[in-house]
Amino acid sequence: MPPDRIVAAALELVDEQGADALSMRSLAQRLGSGTATLYRHFASRDEVVAMVVDRMLGEVDLDATAVAVLPWQQACTSFAERMFDALSRHGNVAPLLVGHVPVGPNATALRELMLSVLLDHDFPPATAARVYATLTRYVLGFAIQRTCERHDSEVASVFRGLDPAGFPATAAVAGDLPVPLEEEFAFGLRLIVTGLERGSSGMGS
Repeated sequence: MPPDRIVAAALELVDEQGADALSMRSLAQRLGSGTATLYRHFASRDEVVAMVVDRMLGEVDLDATAVAVLPWQQACTSFAERMFDALSRHGNVAPLLVGHVPVGPNATALRELMLSVLLDHDFPPATAARVYATLTRYVLGFAIQRTCERHDSEVASVFRGLDPAGFPATAAVAGDLPVPLEEEFAFGLRLIVTGLERGSSGMGS
């Protein structure tokens, strides 16, 4: 059985049933085979998880040539947005990234691309590493929130029902709470990039 077929089935299983549903036994059952077949290609569930994560990262729609010539601000924004899009399509994969440093070919190519952009714009290596880490963790945090069930209409009614005399500040903004997740993501991303832009003004970038 080709490894690609196994990884594709594992990703489908996670998409449909969640990260906790992925085991060597459940994957073998989905493929109509025995676990021994899987162990001929993968030593453990962790290896399968690593490949599932990398397959998802392969769907991050970034043109490396186009990104390489963008201003670093646009490159960072595009990277974060495209990664968020990919994780949104495969929301159940997000928990698999917690505590996991992706090192597959797709993850390595994305990391290399973004670090190259930052280094080419005179970011010191230590700063470039931190910018990349901050962006990826920011995206992951929002992607995990997206997998949680949200009841914004119910929360909004709670805010609107607060006593304005006791909670005047919250009452004043109640009509804008809760903020839609996509708007939160875009707003926060702009703040991150703007902050980096101000902080990099002395680096000649």
